[in-house]
Amino acid sequence: MSNHRPASFRHASFRGQIGLARVDITPEVGIYCRNWGAAVHDVAESIHRPLTLTALTLTASQGGPTLVFVDADLGWWKTPQTYRRFIDRLGETLQIDPEHLIFALSHTHSGPPLMEADNTLPGSEKLRDWQEKLFQQTVRAIRESIDNQFDGTLDWHTGRCNLATNRDLPDPDPKQSRVVCGFNPDQKADDTLLVGRVTDQAGEVRATLTNYACHPTTLAWDNRAISPDYIGAMRETIEQATGGLSLFMLGACGELAPRTQYVSDPNIADAHGRALAHASLATLHGMEPPATELSYAQTVESGATLATWQRDAYAPSTTLRPLQATVELPIKNWPSADSLEAERSACQDRALSERLLRKRDIRRFLGDANSYELQISAWRIGDAVLVGCCCEPYSILQTELRRQFESQSIVCMNLINGSLGYLPPSERYDSDIYPVWQTPFERGSLEKTLQAMIQAINHVFSE
Repeated sequence: MSNHRPASFRHASFRGQIGLARVDITPEVGIYCRNWGAAVHDVAESIHRPLTLTALTLTASQGGPTLVFVDADLGWWKTPQTYRRFIDRLGETLQIDPEHLIFALSHTHSGPPLMEADNTLPGSEKLRDWQEKLFQQTVRAIRESIDNQFDGTLDWHTGRCNLATNRDLPDPDPKQSRVVCGFNPDQKADDTLLVGRVTDQAGEVRATLTNYACHPTTLAWDNRAISPDYIGAMRETIEQATGGLSLFMLGACGELAPRTQYVSDPNIADAHGRALAHASLATLHGMEPPATELSYAQTVESGATLATWQRDAYAPSTTLRPLQATVELPIKNWPSADSLEAERSACQDRALSERLLRKRDIRRFLGDANSYELQISAWRIGDAVLVGCCCEPYSILQTELRRQFESQSIVCMNLINGSLGYLPPSERYDSDIYPVWQTPFERGSLEKTLQAMIQAINHVFSE
């Protein structure tokens, strides 16, 4: 007969000083707001929901650096140079070590583009003013978060949500051999939802963190309103239920998006947000109280021999360990930036011109190099780890990381600290598909990034 006693059950947790602050970053109507090649308008004509920026700061109770996480309702940086200028100025203003800062984008496709203002474009002056406001509001949020830290606990629990679907659809036209970007009912999507709960000493929920992989592409080219897409209604629903702030952490969603997308109806975006919110709330309500674990107690003889468990107090981890690492990724043999610009200048197709513009800007940043040092951020936060990069990997990245580290909670994120290109799996490079021809990275780059992230996670848990 075995003497084995079942292990206790507890959430991955961190206890320390935690700060929270939110600011409004909604631009004015009339700002330049073109993000889709198929769009026929250039400026925003209304506001669906406000755009927000939320700062979460973490400091170990025993001292050490403060880690700053920013959740912003923003789309993507049009060029790496624009991001670098913004973040360098932010670091200099606040004296933050780059290793201690993660600036995350919700990836809404219905906000002002993060680009240098161009006087030839309508609404460019409003864009210039808004970007300065964005910077000042970011500084304000981070400072308020640091100044108002409290003794808190952050713990995590895994749930499920079926909002995301696979969006790599073989073209239904039998004359075409390409893969188009839209709902594919024949492929399953990763439905993993990771929910973080921030509580204070009284056990009150101060914030909820939703880590989920799904492109915010509900609203598309016909939409003329500023919107956080589904994330806005998600936040509102969670905040009304909990009384705390709601943060969004975009997962590895390279091939994932809602089933219904590319619409102009904001009610559909709101419905998507409420679906994710209710899944998050269900996960939240399934959690044990903060700083408690379930421990096996004894058996009770009834109609069956019953195993009983009890709740016991325990001390959550107080460890914070940030790490920045790099991985060298091979770059495709693209034409020069000048050649791409010449092709764009001669192009009469509005959508194709937009594609060439984005490709030109990436090529200018990469120069003539044949490889790129991709930065990876890995933060150990107690028993959990947050890991991500500026690219858009396919979801296989997060499913494999969670398989490799099944005893830890892995918060996997896209589009942190910049934005550059997709990371499709190697087999996808045999297809005519948008993420493959959009990315500057060669076949095998996702797999290299996965191995680098595994090493980084092992490193932050090695001591």
